[in-house]
Amino acid sequence: MRLAKHLAHAGVASRRAAEALVFAGRVVVDGEVVTDPARDVTGDEAIAVDGRSVRRAPERRVVYALHKPPGVVSTAKDTHGRRTVVDLVRSPGTRLYPVGRLDADTTGLILLTDDGDLAHALTHPRFEVPKTYRAHVRGGRVSERALQALRDGVRLEDGMTAPAKVRQPHAGLLELTMHEGRKRQVKRMCEAVGHPVERLERIAFGPLVLGDLAEGGVRRLTQPEVERLRKAARVP
Repeated sequence: MRLAKHLAHAGVASRRAAEALVFAGRVVVDGEVVTDPARDVTGDEAIAVDGRSVRRAPERRVVYALHKPPGVVSTAKDTHGRRTVVDLVRSPGTRLYPVGRLDADTTGLILLTDDGDLAHALTHPRFEVPKTYRAHVRGGRVSERALQALRDGVRLEDGMTAPAKVRQPHAGLLELTMHEGRKRQVKRMCEAVGHPVERLERIAFGPLVLGDLAEGGVRRLTQPEVERLRKAARVP
């Protein structure tokens, strides 16, 4: 990592201000004054600014996107020996947890992270982070009346649902965007309006979309993507 970037991550100053500190000869690395902000450092060096020691930059948390296949459960461990979403992500030395859950037969985008604060904010209803689902439903074309009921809120056994954004790209296919996350909510809502779900897939989580990630595929999110998630969840 470049020295200026390391200083910025350690909270010394912004990237540009950190570069100015280095150019001014105010930064010492392992007893040597360094004036090149592009100097590579690992973080294990003894680094000081104006004689004050700089703590090591905090380790970044990781977030992975997984295209969950059917039959895989959304838990870290399963007492029945079924494959879990954690089993599909190789991240040595990192203890990952799924962000929320998808039913075993539901496919699509699920996030895994070791950042507990981010996971909590992304799933807590108070932060209203939207999730978008694609539902293949029985009964052919859904009537405008039923679509409006889904948009306004449906009364379920655990109370009224919050309003949702719903569109029907073609007969029997619905896309629903909502910020609630009750158990089997999409399936129960569709069933309540007379169109049981045959197949369900999550295609977006906040600003992140499933895109062309293949079923069973995994990728680590870039830092800008993580920052967009944090912004959506209002995590500082």
